Amino acid sequence: MVNREILVVAGWGRAILLQLAHPLVAAGIDEHSHFRGSLTSGVARLKSTVGAMRALSFGSDEAAIAAAAGINTIHDRVSGKLTEPAGAFPAGETYSAHHAELLRWVHATLIDSIPRTYELLVGPLTDAERDRYCAEARVIEPLLDIPAGLLPNGSAALDEYMREMLASGRLAVTDSSRTLARAVLFPPRWQLLWPAFRPAQLITIGLLPPALRDAYGFSWTPRDARALARWADALKFLQRVTPAFLRHWPSSRRPRRVIHPSTEKSWNH
Repeated sequence: MVNREILVVAGWGRAILLQLAHPLVAAGIDEHSHFRGSLTSGVARLKSTVGAMRALSFGSDEAAIAAAAGINTIHDRVSGKLTEPAGAFPAGETYSAHHAELLRWVHATLIDSIPRTYELLVGPLTDAERDRYCAEARVIEPLLDIPAGLLPNGSAALDEYMREMLASGRLAVTDSSRTLARAVLFPPRWQLLWPAFRPAQLITIGLLPPALRDAYGFSWTPRDARALARWADALKFLQRVTPAFLRHWPSSRRPRRVIHPSTEKSWNH
């Protein structure tokens, strides 16, 4: 229900900035990604990410396995060491995109950010719906070789994990984090796509935890809050009057994928 709404893509910016607040994630992206590319490359990256999300959320078992294999291939190339201390991590600390705790953090930022964006732009979710969203998202565990049970199984577990991470000292916004964050939100010539970028910027910055927003160096004034509220109201109205076939991903209208034990076993081998 949540991922089928095209509008919730606006929540990915917040998730990415939360991910970049982890020094090991930021180092991996800084050394092995192309976030500082052009506007065109950013759009291409978004298209690729959307394609993977749709395959994992709405595709057949075969499509989900293929998408996960593509992600794992990218992760194979992402490993290294911190060149200088960052937060709680000393220089020389190793990182790998296959590290279970880093995958857990990346996953949590998404399942925390997307429902928040849904509630801002579409409508409220019940506790049961939030729990189901978390539980269904755990299907990613066997696809990415994440230990079973590591990912939050409900909204209460997710909220507890997010609070723990924010208070743990393991998050620290580095200079690389700030540079990458600005490349995400303000790529070269972003003004050419102002109607898309401006609400995404407000949603990303406005929904960040205040301490991290300050660490990134983003100001947030009452004027910004009013602008976010106006954009949210406009997008929510647009969502209500837009036919479902235009506001939902076409692939979301396919029959729901059923995960069988035999399929889960194949993902692990």
